[in-house]
Amino acid sequence: MDRGTVGSAQSGRLLVEVREEGPSAVVTPAGELDHHTADLLREPLEACLARGRSRLVVDCTRLEFCDSTGLNVLLGARLKAEAAGGGVHLAGMLPVVARVFEITGADAVFTVHATVEAALADEPDAQPEDEDKDG
Repeated sequence: MDRGTVGSAQSGRLLVEVREEGPSAVVTPAGELDHHTADLLREPLEACLARGRSRLVVDCTRLEFCDSTGLNVLLGARLKAEAAGGGVHLAGMLPVVARVFEITGADAVFTVHATVEAALADEPDAQPEDEDKDG
């Protein structure tokens, strides 16, 4: 797999890292995603889409808080990714963040995975390595 760190952005309350993993971009926000930090996530998501990475995996394992502005950033990225033939997959949400998605019903429009590995394994062209090829 091609693993390359594409970039990162940081404020005092949110750090966003991006890496490419196969056909996906893995975007990892760490900290608090709110009105003041939303652009730090929006910009890397849009940059990934502009580079042709329409399959975005958002690693939420280090996301401690997400308000409605953060939710709107993810929903906007989802619409753009789907228009480009891809999608946004959320992985490893902490309970406090998952609750925001449940309350708003947004969990029904995203593909949610327990781990980043599970999200990456769900790639449409991924083949299980241990698959029996004898037919």
